[in-house]
This record gives sequence, structure tokens and C-alpha cells, in this order.
Amino acid sequence: MRPSGRKLDEMRAVSIETGFTKHAEGSALIKMGDTHVLCTATIEDRVPPFIKGSGLGWVTAEYGMLPRATNTRMRREAASGKQGGRTVEIQRLIGRALRAGVDRSALGERQITVDCDVLQADGGTRCASITGGWIALRLAVNKLMKAGDVVSDPLVDPVAAVSCGIYAGQPVLDLDYPEDSEAGVDGNFIMTGSGKLIEVQMSAEGSTYTRDQMNQLMDLAEKGVGELATIQKSVTP
Repeated sequence: MRPSGRKLDEMRAVSIETGFTKHAEGSALIKMGDTHVLCTATIEDRVPPFIKGSGLGWVTAEYGMLPRATNTRMRREAASGKQGGRTVEIQRLIGRALRAGVDRSALGERQITVDCDVLQADGGTRCASITGGWIALRLAVNKLMKAGDVVSDPLVDPVAAVSCGIYAGQPVLDLDYPEDSEAGVDGNFIMTGSGKLIEVQMSAEGSTYTRDQMNQLMDLAEKGVGELATIQKSVTP
């Protein structure tokens, strides 16, 4: 039995509120159970120097957690003068994941920055950030298209992510914190809405796993991402 009482292949309740902030070109508050992440997208008429003049656009991301997103207060990274290694790794992952669903030529020479701020954490913050980040990106691109700034839709396939792992010897979908902290194996699966893999992060914590178990986790991930992609489509015009 899972601590939450969910079935092995059952996602946490997912809700998404679009247009959550006034000023961002795209914004969404995503709630996956008790993990809540605010995602905003900002359009800028510039690109990093390494692609300047190429005609290609760029999508990047930044990630952070509020001090009381967890059960004890974390020191703000700004107070220490630098980002932690975990933060840098996660925001690079988010950027890579979102770019996988973008036709950068169609986007044109502009940059969209997706900011993911964790308001409350209960496991799966990077997955929620990717899933909600795509919605913020979608809304920002819709504004570009409405204004006639882009000719064809640069977003070719939705991107979403979900965690899966082996808890109490059973493969489970969408781990919350009690499961994540006790799981013998856990991973993050980033996929497109059409079921193509972008990235898989798997690790064993004091345990090992078989090829058959890996296949079971992949099946769960496909189910979860499929459900998330359906939700994404339902909240974006």
C-alpha cells in the first residue's frame, strides 16, 4: 500500500491555473499533489552570443525554491552568493527538455526564459517544473503568433515529465516525498506528448533493478506523461 493510498499506476491530483501572474507573457501555477510550482515565460528580442546571427531562437530556464517550500527553512541561494549544484543541474534539465519540443528556426532570433519557482515541495519538483513550464511557454508563443511575430507554430510537440520508482518492491508512478525518500530506485522520465523520450534520469538508492523492472517503469511513465499531455492541451488554446 502506498502512503497516499493511491494505486501503483495512479498519478497525484493535477491542477493548473493559467494566467496566474499579470506581467509575464505566459504563466501557469501547476499543482501535482502537494508540489506547487509557479512557471512564467518571458520573451526577449535577443539570443545568447553563441547563436547570434544564426536565425535560431533559444529557450532557457531558471529554477529555484522558496525558503519554506520544505518542512524546514532553506537559506536563499542569493544570500550565499551562488546557486547550488542541484539548482544548476535542474534548470539545465528544464531548458534541455523544453527545447526538445521547439522548432528554433520557426521561433526566430529571440529568447524565451522560463522561470520555475517552487512554492511548496512534496517530491517531483523538476517534473512539475517541466510540465508547467511547457504550458507557460505555450501561452507565450501564442502571443507571438497572435501578434504575427512568428509565421508558423514553433512548438512541435508538448513536453511533460513524471517520476517513477520502485517503492516497497513495487513499481509506482509519480512519487511523492514519503515514497521518494524511501524508494530503492527512482527516476525522472521526460517525454514528448507523442511518446518520444527526451531524457531519463535513473538511479538506485541502496538497491538495484532489472531490465524487466525498467520496462515496467517505462510503461508507467508513458501512461503518466500521456495523462499530463492531455491536461496540457486542455488548458491551452
